[in-house]
Order: sequence, then structure tokens, then C-alpha cells
Amino acid sequence: MTAIGAQATNVRMLRGAGFALLGASVIAVLGSGACSEETTPIEDDDGYVTTGVTGVTASGSGGAPSTGAWGAGHPGGGGAGGESTGPYPIVLAHGFFGFEEFAGADFATYFYEVREDLADHGEALVFTPAVDPFNDSTFRGAQLAGHIEEILSMTGKDKVVIIGHSQGGLDARVVAHDRPDLVAAVVTVATPHGGTPVADVALGLIGDPNVSAIVDDLVNAIGAPLYDQLGNETAVSKPMHLFSQPGIAAFNAAYPDSPGVFYASITGRTDYHLGSQVCVPDVELPFVDALQTVEDPTDPFFLLTESLCDGNGSVPNDGLVRVADAKHGEFWGCIPGDHLDEVGHLFGDGPGFGNSFDHKAFYRELVAHVRSLGY
Repeated sequence: MTAIGAQATNVRMLRGAGFALLGASVIAVLGSGACSEETTPIEDDDGYVTTGVTGVTASGSGGAPSTGAWGAGHPGGGGAGGESTGPYPIVLAHGFFGFEEFAGADFATYFYEVREDLADHGEALVFTPAVDPFNDSTFRGAQLAGHIEEILSMTGKDKVVIIGHSQGGLDARVVAHDRPDLVAAVVTVATPHGGTPVADVALGLIGDPNVSAIVDDLVNAIGAPLYDQLGNETAVSKPMHLFSQPGIAAFNAAYPDSPGVFYASITGRTDYHLGSQVCVPDVELPFVDALQTVEDPTDPFFLLTESLCDGNGSVPNDGLVRVADAKHGEFWGCIPGDHLDEVGHLFGDGPGFGNSFDHKAFYRELVAHVRSLGY
């Protein structure tokens, strides 16, 4: 074998191994949590997993599991405080690979114990609807809009506030664009409004049939045993294209902001980045400002993807989404956490040695700030 041939072989091997790690990271990281409790998955004619009217649950009293299809958040249900502390219900929108339950464990929701914690602090109307785990945000956004219509019908409220993590923020923007009558505000957490280099790298490698086979094997090997909704016909091409530069450019052109909806964003930083100038917020929030000198060590899940996002070593990111790409609307700054820490995974473990970030306190303060704005 010539030196050039050996070099080409080594490059192919490196690309294949790198994508295997990348695929594992994307699948494990973006899908580490489950999305909503007490849902009823339904497979439609196109093979998509969706949820019916019982696929949305509200906060229960004292953080306990909700009773009935709508739980204690239903008017007259007697949730913590009896009513929401604001005029609009809160909808937590999950990201890519979100599911009903993680490996059948009903306690392991996508926003780990956030709904229950908010209930403990008086937020009786918090909903966690499930949408298709693998699809673009046009499709998922339409599903989310349907769930929101159900929420408003059942609660008698006029609009909702959507807090979306990762792709959930793109889904929220679709709803706000197509149905602004349903949405008062959209707050996004680590949403790739500008895409992510991880997707660009992944799509650049998928052209190799051997790598494509690795991707399929990863999804089936990692996903199917954990999530019985998956089966063996799963594909990740649509959401991965959405997160790429061409895909997100088309999305942003198709879904501009609606004038009557308030938009804000916040994101995470890891790898000991303090964020520097890129994390300076448009509006300073005390609960974010208090964490500005706290550092987050890189989680092993993100050793590959963080380096892809980091570029020259000085690009703050949360392991999957760069800070600059997560900005949309009024920017509220950076929290010391990676893409997993932002939703409390894996399973409520700490964000890392020396990091005092508490994801439940974060959402509690975030919702409180939204309420202070009149939403």
C-alpha cells in the first residue's frame, strides 16, 4: 500500500470511529431524558409516534404525580396554590429524542423533576407534552400546537408560555409563527437557532454507506432497547438536517418571529468557559449573574462534540450548541451547564465538581422572571 493509500485508509477509519462516537454522543446526550409522563403513544399512518389527549400532564399537588388525564392543574383540581401564579400555563417543550419514559422508568422525565418542583412552588399549570422524537420542527411544531389547543381548551386560558430546550425551542417558534393566538411568550434554552457544527460534521460523513450503517446500528442498538416506541425503523436525517447550516437557514427564513409574541433565550457553557463577551446578556437576571464565575467541567459525553463546537479553543458552548447560535430575541445570558445539565440529566446527578448549578432552581427562577414580566 502506498503512503497516500495508507493515509486515506487511516482518514476513513478515523472518520468512521469519530462518527460512531459522535452518533453515540448525539443519541445519548440529546435523548438522555424522557419527555412527559402519563402519555398515550399512538403510531400514525406514517409511523410517527405521537400522543393523544392524555399525552399532556399538568403539575400535581405538592409535586406528586397528577391524577387523571389533566391532573391537579385542571381548574378545580386543587394543585399547589390552586391556580397558576401567572395568567398563562407553562409548557415545557422537549428536545430531539425526547420520549415518554426513559427505559420504562416513569420517574425519569426529560425535564428531570422540574414539573414537580414547580408544583411545589405554586405553579399548578405546568405541562409537558410529547411530540415525535425524530422529525423536523415543522412536523413537531404542528403536534405541539395541537397539544396546546387541548391545554387551553381544558384550562380555559387564552395563551401559553413555552419554554423549549434544544429542538423544543425551534418547535415553539413554529407554533408562535403559525398560531400566534396561542402563544404569549417563547423562552428557549440552548436551542440551536444558528444550527450546530455537530450536525454539519455528521451530515458530511453520512455520505459514506459504511458510516450510514454505523448510524443505523447506533440508533437501533442504543435506542430500541431503551424506548419501545422506536422499533427498528428509526431515522435521524430530518432533525440532523434541520440543525445543519443549510437546514437552519431555511428554517429561519420560513419561521420569522411573530410581532405579538415575546421571545427570549438563555444557554449553557461548559469546558470551564466563563463565556467572556459572548455571554454578556441584553438584560441582567440576578439568578444568572450570581453564577457568572462558576465553571462547568466537560462531561465525558461531550469530549468529541464540545471540541467540534469549540473550534479554536475559545468558542463557548454547552457541548452541542455554541452560545452565539443559541441567541434569539432578548438574550438572558449563560448558565454553567452542558446540554445535559440544563435539564438535570443524567437522572439528577450533579453538573460536575465545583459547579453549584441547580437545574430545578434555575427553572424555578426562570419561570418566576417570566411571571414578573406579566406572562
